[in-house]
Amino acid sequence: MPDDRKIDDAPEITDELIAEAHDTSVMPDDMPGWMGAIITRIDRFSRLVGQVVCWLTIPLFGAMVVEIFLRYVFVAPTIWAYDMSRMMYGALFMLGAGYALSRGVHIRADFLYRNFAPRVQGAVDGALYVLFYFPGLLFFLFAAVDFSWAAWLRGERGMDTAWMPYVAPVKSALPAGIVLLLIQGVSELLKCIYAATRNRWPHQAAGESRS
Repeated sequence: MPDDRKIDDAPEITDELIAEAHDTSVMPDDMPGWMGAIITRIDRFSRLVGQVVCWLTIPLFGAMVVEIFLRYVFVAPTIWAYDMSRMMYGALFMLGAGYALSRGVHIRADFLYRNFAPRVQGAVDGALYVLFYFPGLLFFLFAAVDFSWAAWLRGERGMDTAWMPYVAPVKSALPAGIVLLLIQGVSELLKCIYAATRNRWPHQAAGESRS
């Protein structure tokens, strides 16, 4: 006979660990219109980019399947599968970083942070975005543009495998990914400002409004 009693000792999964908790498709009523419009448009853009970039997983898996099949069935390994897999994985990682940030799924050590009030969380996050996130990404963007542009000018090839593919396209994913992170960072900073001034995050306020 099934036991319908509530299990009180089940592990708690906090909102910070659930991507869906960061849904900002609906803005709270007390948020300024301009702020809500910017957050919504940036988050929609990041979601669209994420949906497009996720299709890279298909050729990534395909290259691995072909390599395994040819290697172990026909004993004829390819010279291109390894390069293709690491280039597509690198592009997937960089181009999807902005979308991951919008969903709150980047790894963070928040054993102290999660116990703060939303006002403190917003203030801490906002300060870190202004002091470290944007300056750091702008520095890396400058370096990444020079890094990828040099690869295009020299026709740079990968020298560590027999296939020696051109690496300029995948190196261009680095500055593109940084730009996407900078764009999403604007949305995240505005969310921090709202949390610091209203003592609740936009998705929490929107959830209260819907209920």
